[in-house]
Amino acid sequence: MAIKKQFSKTKPICKVTFSVEAKDAQEVSVVGDFNDWNKEEGALKKLKNGTFKGAFDIDLEHSYEFKYLIDGNYENEEEADRFQFNGYSGVENSVIDL
Repeated sequence: MAIKKQFSKTKPICKVTFSVEAKDAQEVSVVGDFNDWNKEEGALKKLKNGTFKGAFDIDLEHSYEFKYLIDGNYENEEEADRFQFNGYSGVENSVIDL
């Protein structure tokens, strides 16, 4: 799993690319505060090498909790900026700081 950030020089956004190696998976999404935890909006495309990848324009000057949804199972991003305990679900979420 990986995150790549590309900050815009002219707009208050960051293009964030999420990559997940999941060769056996059928469906992978990134869900979080930046897309209202909507798996359709966070759907990643499967590449020929089995990696799922997608890029999203996300507003700057915020921190966002998120997780990957891989075939119905939630997983954290190992390379997240940090982790935040979520009292609602009782687990830690990945956090990206922009």
